[in-house]
Amino acid sequence: MEHTTCCVVGGGPAGMTIALLLARAGVEVTVLEKHPDFLRDFRGDTVHPSTMRLLDELGLGSHFAALSSGRLDRMRMRIGEASIVAADFSRLRAPYDHIAMVPQADFLDLLADAAAEEPTFTLRRPAPVTGLLTSTEDGSPRVHGVRYLHQDGSEHELRAGLVLACDGRDSLVRQAALLRPREFDVPMDVWQVRLPVLSENARGAVVAHVEAGGAAVSMDRGTYAQVAYLIAKGTDARRRAQGLDAFRAHLAGLLGVGDDVVGAITSWDDVPLLRVRMNRLRRWHRPGLLCLGDAAHAMSPVGGVGVNLAIADAVAAARLLGPALRERGTVTTADLARVQRRRTAPTMITQRMQHGEHETLLRPALDGTLAGVPVPLRVVGRSGLLQAATAFLGGKGLFRERPPTFARRVSARERP
Repeated sequence: MEHTTCCVVGGGPAGMTIALLLARAGVEVTVLEKHPDFLRDFRGDTVHPSTMRLLDELGLGSHFAALSSGRLDRMRMRIGEASIVAADFSRLRAPYDHIAMVPQADFLDLLADAAAEEPTFTLRRPAPVTGLLTSTEDGSPRVHGVRYLHQDGSEHELRAGLVLACDGRDSLVRQAALLRPREFDVPMDVWQVRLPVLSENARGAVVAHVEAGGAAVSMDRGTYAQVAYLIAKGTDARRRAQGLDAFRAHLAGLLGVGDDVVGAITSWDDVPLLRVRMNRLRRWHRPGLLCLGDAAHAMSPVGGVGVNLAIADAVAAARLLGPALRERGTVTTADLARVQRRRTAPTMITQRMQHGEHETLLRPALDGTLAGVPVPLRVVGRSGLLQAATAFLGGKGLFRERPPTFARRVSARERP
């Protein structure tokens, strides 16, 4: 049987961030990632100002700046015939005055490479976890490790003082621990497509195209546009049965582009489906186990905040749990509860904001009852100050999580 102090299940943004931070604390940490690499569909590629600042504080800012990325300065909306700016990141203080569009695989490789410099860090992949190791102490079950599959197909056991479930919205670890999230109603699923650059006017922007009967969000990726086309929840099969031509025609009208642009969609294979979920665990932990990121709270894609919220979870958990793991090799249930208390408020507030946008804009758009620009968006569109405020809330969040002292480094671009 193998041993480690902290086993991180899942090598996504939350998992790789907390692994790096704990390794810098001198904690023995092992990441088990089920895939052989970080390449995945539906990975969030938006890196918000809060995360860029964190990377600077970790001494990784210059490395991040060297990655190939796009730059998004504004969130714009075209609702019917009206056009508004819903958030203006350029009004924030430089250098954290934009959203960086970086392939998530590159971002995760950056974190993994930095963690690999620490002698207490181990990344194993592919290493899918198959179950939990549990025992009964004082009449209650406690998690003390995991079972996982080695590259050769053999099953191994890894004992750990703490297991961190960072394995996403369909978390196997969460399910094995009998932790069930509360599901919230969402009005849409998403078709993701890649199109040629829409127009010069769309450069450096996220643009929501909304009208009664449809909605899509386009993001400038430099050499192409990434487009999320929203469909009413549960209508994937029916919409596909209407034919590809009908979809291309509606998308062209929604985006205001010609047939030559949507002609890049040549088959339904070019239109993968993301089933949107929004949920939250009532209890994020069991003795010996803590859920973080999407495993604790799946977010709507609205605002692209899921990745950055997961990273903030990881930073808070590292700060609150790192010293105990370094000194004792384990944590108490009270320690785990402190992490949940710290991160519950920003999670709930963000989800309520997303719910508000669902109900005031997206649901009416998808069911054809949208009558015009909702009043809150109309007010924001008239005020540069409010556009800066929405950029601050979306890009930096209400509760800033500073990395613990043991993990901080000085970035090259922070030096005098």
